[in-house]
Amino acid sequence: MLKELISFHGRYRILHLTWFAFFLSFVVWFNFAPLATAVKEDFGLEIGQVRTIAICNVALTVPARIIIGMLLDKYGPRITYSLLLMYAAIPCISFALAQNFSQLVISRLALSIVGAGFVIGIRMVAEWFPPKDIGLAEGIYGGWGNFGSAASAFTLPTVAAILAFSGGSIINWRVSIALTGIIAAVYGAIYFFSVQDTPPGKVYQKPPKTSGIEVTTKKDFWFLMLMNVPLIGILCVLAWRLTKVGFLDQTQLYIVWAFLVGLYLFQAYGCWQVNKDLLLGNKRYPPEERYNFSQVAILELTYIVNFGSELAVVSMLPAFFEGTFGLTKQAAGMIAASYAFMNLVSRPGGGLISDKLGSRKNTMAVLTAGMGIGYLIMSTVNGNWFLPAAVLLTMTCSFFVQAAEGSTFAIVPLIKRRVTGQIAGNVGAYGNVGAVAYLTIFSLLPEGDVGNQIFFQVLGSAAMVVAFLCWFVLKEPKGSFAEHHEGEEDYVPPAMQPEGSSIN
Repeated sequence: MLKELISFHGRYRILHLTWFAFFLSFVVWFNFAPLATAVKEDFGLEIGQVRTIAICNVALTVPARIIIGMLLDKYGPRITYSLLLMYAAIPCISFALAQNFSQLVISRLALSIVGAGFVIGIRMVAEWFPPKDIGLAEGIYGGWGNFGSAASAFTLPTVAAILAFSGGSIINWRVSIALTGIIAAVYGAIYFFSVQDTPPGKVYQKPPKTSGIEVTTKKDFWFLMLMNVPLIGILCVLAWRLTKVGFLDQTQLYIVWAFLVGLYLFQAYGCWQVNKDLLLGNKRYPPEERYNFSQVAILELTYIVNFGSELAVVSMLPAFFEGTFGLTKQAAGMIAASYAFMNLVSRPGGGLISDKLGSRKNTMAVLTAGMGIGYLIMSTVNGNWFLPAAVLLTMTCSFFVQAAEGSTFAIVPLIKRRVTGQIAGNVGAYGNVGAVAYLTIFSLLPEGDVGNQIFFQVLGSAAMVVAFLCWFVLKEPKGSFAEHHEGEEDYVPPAMQPEGSSIN
């Protein structure tokens, strides 16, 4: 596969087109962090308001990834990804035209939906690559796409400075952010006319209903209901956080909370509709069609501590280097990009290790533990550190973080193929649960070395707990290294099926 990767034919063409779609969605999603101090100066914002905007940047990605997962399983990745990229231009331009803090928050909430693009490519890549290669393929998709956050950090401050009006003291962040959305929208149209959902002759498997995740036992249904609580709970935390910066008053907070409770009940009803026959005893899945939802739950926790922490760290790292080492905005942005820069090799590396080691479970446990140790060491970084040593530590830690992400999504497509979109959506949403939780904790910490130290200690401790769960509770997926996906061995093209056949 490594030799074929440089080609632009067949499934590798789809892979390259799809990771670049994800790359652009990440450029858009993280176009605020490297320009945060410029926006702060332009509007005269307080540090709490800046941190609130950073939280809003990942907030609606939580429900969006679930909804996108449903749409993905129903309509396919080609249409879903194209429309999402085209949509990106709207909140980008709105943010660029904002005139006050409220408009910044609203447009950033709308823009956070773009972060749901990740789950679309997971299904697209899974359709084109067999299980034995899925780790590396998904790792390349996720890792090379994730590099979009580094591209934002590395280039946008410089582009904004170049675009600044002559003699202006504030860099032109507005045009830079608007351009990222326009470019994404143009590529959305290109993507629509350049890809297809499946290889020729292959059926795109869809669940009978997409209003909720299909489970295969009654116990798993109630486990699903439990694991849906944090998805709504973290949005309640975000709403509370918005009251602390004056965006919502107390009455509005209660209204939002009531709406979120209603959203949970609506989601629960959708899951009931999908699984009603199972719960009423009218349907029973044979053993070969069952999967354990507990395995999905553990993957959700792994994504909290790996991708959730990456989102949080990427959001604060430019300001961390700028404040800790007294760097300029441009220099801090470029150095902070070293964290996300590792995505080019670390996430594919995690997927490749998962493919070659012979145990996806053990790979997940070891990488998560390495990530935890890395964050605990990062908690000791302060202004007395040698700057190159701090950069090297950041890159080492990011390798384990992103390799663990690659390992997570080397497992996700192997759980239950026809609901891969929804499983990927839920696991991906938990990454944003982690990001909002971590950023909320960070927003409550004191500025400076003490706050940074506590923040990295929280990240490291959470990772060590999840590493324990991976080692002792996570199970190896069936068919982890097979030549075909679940159900593909028996596939017969429609033209070759006997008349009246109901295969597939």
